[in-house]
Amino acid sequence: MTLNNLDIKGLSGKEVIEARKKYGVNSLTYKKENGFIDALKSIAKEPMVILLLVTAAIYFISGKNGDGFFLASAVILVSGISLYQDSRSRNALDKLKDFSQPTCKVIRDGVIVEIKSEELVIGDCLIVEEGTSVSADGIIIQSNDFSVNESILTGESLPVYKDKSSTDNTILRGTTVAGGLAIARVTAIGNKTRLGAIGKSLEAINEEKTPLEIQINNFVKKMVIAGAIVFVIVWAINYTHSRNLTDSLIKALTLAMSILPEEIPVAFTSFMALGAWRLMKMGIVVKQMKTVETLGSASVICTDKTGTITENKMSLAKVFALKSGKVTDAGGAYDEAERALIRLAMWASEPVPFDPMEIALHEAYAKNTAADERPQYKMVHEYPLGGKPPMMTHLFENDNKERIIAAKGAPEAIMKIAGLAETQIQLLQTTINALASEGYRILAVAEAHFAGNDFPATQQEFEFGFKGLVAFYDPPKKNIKAILETFYKAGITVKIVTGDNAATTAAIARQIDFKGADKCISGDELMDLDSEQLGHTVQKLNIFTRMYPEAKLRIINALKSQREIVAMTGDGVNDGPALKAAHIGIAMGKKGTEIARQAASLILLEDDLSKMTDAVAMGRRIYTNLKKAIQYIISIHIPIILTVFIPLALGWIYPNIFSPVHIIFLELIMGPTCSIIYENEPMEKNTMLQKPRPFTTTFFNWKELATSVVQGLMITAGTLATYQWAVKAGLNEPQTRTMVFTCLIAANILLTLVNRSFYYSLFTTIKYKNNLVLQIIGITIIITGLLLYIKPLSLFFGFASLNLYQLAISFGAGFLSVIWYEIIKWKKRCKKPIQVINPPHNAS
Repeated sequence: MTLNNLDIKGLSGKEVIEARKKYGVNSLTYKKENGFIDALKSIAKEPMVILLLVTAAIYFISGKNGDGFFLASAVILVSGISLYQDSRSRNALDKLKDFSQPTCKVIRDGVIVEIKSEELVIGDCLIVEEGTSVSADGIIIQSNDFSVNESILTGESLPVYKDKSSTDNTILRGTTVAGGLAIARVTAIGNKTRLGAIGKSLEAINEEKTPLEIQINNFVKKMVIAGAIVFVIVWAINYTHSRNLTDSLIKALTLAMSILPEEIPVAFTSFMALGAWRLMKMGIVVKQMKTVETLGSASVICTDKTGTITENKMSLAKVFALKSGKVTDAGGAYDEAERALIRLAMWASEPVPFDPMEIALHEAYAKNTAADERPQYKMVHEYPLGGKPPMMTHLFENDNKERIIAAKGAPEAIMKIAGLAETQIQLLQTTINALASEGYRILAVAEAHFAGNDFPATQQEFEFGFKGLVAFYDPPKKNIKAILETFYKAGITVKIVTGDNAATTAAIARQIDFKGADKCISGDELMDLDSEQLGHTVQKLNIFTRMYPEAKLRIINALKSQREIVAMTGDGVNDGPALKAAHIGIAMGKKGTEIARQAASLILLEDDLSKMTDAVAMGRRIYTNLKKAIQYIISIHIPIILTVFIPLALGWIYPNIFSPVHIIFLELIMGPTCSIIYENEPMEKNTMLQKPRPFTTTFFNWKELATSVVQGLMITAGTLATYQWAVKAGLNEPQTRTMVFTCLIAANILLTLVNRSFYYSLFTTIKYKNNLVLQIIGITIIITGLLLYIKPLSLFFGFASLNLYQLAISFGAGFLSVIWYEIIKWKKRCKKPIQVINPPHNAS
């Protein structure tokens, strides 16, 4: 956008600094939440922390101070890990909020600059245009076709037209520009604005829990209830046999601790928040956490054409003056009729152009006129873009009362009202079809004459004379073919939903090898279909032309009713409803309007659709890794529970093989494994070659759950076999405990490695780049070695040193109890080989 002939300089840098010192920053102040205190409160309510505190208290009461102090320390350690994870999540989300702060355009020192909205100061010349949200209160000093939706403040849903001569010539913070452009001098910022005074905030969004989050919370609640029931049963059995209150409580609490899968909600929060942070580093801002969860399920992407598939670099390519009757290349030698056509097309554009086509027309006029007439003429009346198909009309007048009435719009709209002869219509239709078939975007231009100031109610009432056509070319992006191919391989259907005409869209579609380029439907035709026909049409067709907001919304809802997970790209104010309705609303960071960005759940900062393939890949990676983490948690919890419960329930020789100190140590190993190792896993080679997963109501299918349960039972068999071998070998309780514990640690380490993929072998996944795997496993092995061979530690944990043969038995049992799954994976690969196109993405 250029300032052209407007004499507006705005504030100087010095004036901005002085205004900020005097009036402060442009932000609404709220009661600040204390994340650290909230996290502490949350930790205090955790069932595991409560169990640890209760158990520590019982140890102190019964005189076992060492165990009591250890568990009290464990509370601090568990809390520290939780706070660290919470801090990582909150920091990631804070960076996202900062990254997605709204911006605005102002005039300072005679130049248009883009700044963060909070940097606005009183006296600034604020530019607001179609689709933007107004960042401060101000008074209009210049406007073109300007209308604003003030429903957030007034409740009135219809847009209000305003200019500097209106009775109400103010713009207000929080309102949205419905059409046109205005420049306003800022009069109030922050809490001093009308919005701030009544205490409303556009940023106060209460996020609902996602379906997956609800499922996970329900699962954890059920396990807590199960733990409570088992606790009561085990305590009752033990107390009946021993009549020792504290000892029976300790045994019951040990089992209750082993049942609680408190790592799962921590893993979920970490994966989602850190996933959003990773996406942000890739230039994709996620506004809602549920989007991360949904990304991997996207089955249909509805994209607009201009600026998403094409470059959005509109250049005037061809002109066709009806008087001349020929198509001329732009930039060549124009005859008088063609120069008049370009002049009229410029007058039909905004005086301060912001649309790429209008900018191109202003530039073409400037190059092809000897004397610039723009400073001599003022706009006296205007008809904003409207109608189906749309057109717009501007009336300009100079000091000599000479008047220009210029209109431009869709060829169908102008031809309908221009009183053309049949031969002219045929000539125009042939020309339009020829230009459109080459991918040009076409506007028709007309002129009218009108005396007096009693202007018609609608622009269509003028007696227009058809002057000609101007054609623009917006080339396809160079990488768009590769992007489409990636989507197709990933099983994702791509649909073009555009306001452009069928011939132009089809031409561009053919150039990029778009699937379904030969068939399309218009907005009007689509609105005439009944629900059944619509459902069939949206599945069958991939190109939708001459679309308007109601038609776009109907497409999205129809696809959703067909159980598709729909992603929708949009950048205009009219895309808001469809972006809001889509499962994944995608706004463009550069050319997208503020309205589109507010309605969307995801913003592509560079307006590059290839980022959407990255986002889908990341969504699939996050979901797959979260599933691996939770399957690992289930698999490793089963042997812990059963190794504690079976010797106790069956009255084996050493019933208390594990105590709370052993359980909490195992929990401290499992927590980092699931939420740090698996979160950092790279994307598997076959991830983007699979069909989108269905967005079902259950996280696991029965086969996946059965896999985790069987893995857990096999590890249990390994630990209990080790127990029985030790007993039969005549080993005492500390030696038996040590062998069982070592077997469980070995199984845990190997399970971590085996479950990095449920398809590829261990020899493949070991090459994946994830430095945290070796670090966490190395730390686990070192700490286990210290517990077994450092005397004070081994005495505290009730361990005894093992010889090499006993260690080999323990490691061997742990190894065999997990490695069998590699045979299952080998059979999967033989049965269903997957062709690998790309190597796995490295974890970032």
